[in-house]
Amino acid sequence: MTQTERAENFHSLHQAVAPFIIPNPWDVGSARMLEEKGFKALATTSAGYVFSTGRQEGSLTRAEVLEHCTELTGAVNIPVSADLEDGYADDLPGVAETYKLAGRAGLVGGSIEDARIASEKPLYEFSQAVERVQAAVKGARSLPFKFTLTARAENFLYGVPDIADTIKRLQAYQDAGADVLYAPGLTRLEDIAAVVTSVDLPVNVVVGLKDTQFTVEDLARVGVKRISIGSALFRRAFGIAMDAADEMLDQGTFSFAAGAKPFADINRIFER
Repeated sequence: MTQTERAENFHSLHQAVAPFIIPNPWDVGSARMLEEKGFKALATTSAGYVFSTGRQEGSLTRAEVLEHCTELTGAVNIPVSADLEDGYADDLPGVAETYKLAGRAGLVGGSIEDARIASEKPLYEFSQAVERVQAAVKGARSLPFKFTLTARAENFLYGVPDIADTIKRLQAYQDAGADVLYAPGLTRLEDIAAVVTSVDLPVNVVVGLKDTQFTVEDLARVGVKRISIGSALFRRAFGIAMDAADEMLDQGTFSFAAGAKPFADINRIFER
């Protein structure tokens, strides 16, 4: 499948009546497993990836992220979108360049956040945030295929649970040219419904954060088009390993191994 075909497929998934689940692998193995299971598209997780390298979130460089994305897009035959945080640049030309490079990494979609990690005031001021989305759009539109750009309003993740401001930002990002809108951290269906009915673009919702245990049916009922899980898969897998380590050290037992997937079942996934 060519990159243009992947891009068209990814775009069309957002037009369906029912929402689709876009899980978040953290490495090539998890990406290929999710493809083998039947998911139609994947999205990277910056947190899952950086934790898998043994570092804290916020330490990734643009070059590292794009190299990681290149590995994932080369390993699967379905569309891949990327968590590109705040665009990995301070200036607007740098933001635009990130999305040009994303296309060259084999990606057919990517997000831009209106907040920066490890800052005393993480949320970008409104007008600056809009300019940065515009820059991301400019970079994405320079590509020779339909790159699906997701604009994120980070209010609820950074201690500003203001649904009115969240909607204001998302509406502005829609006007700036984004293709999908996303406000991570919403925990009430009524707030999600308010977002969906206030914009004209597909809306993504993340499930797997605290107090976000919605079902596909719940989210379909309020008009959500895409469901992601962020770093939840990685955190679950890593958490199982942590619990197993505790059992071995504290109890001297190995009961965790009884639940391990058979070697042959995993090996079969990677037969190509």
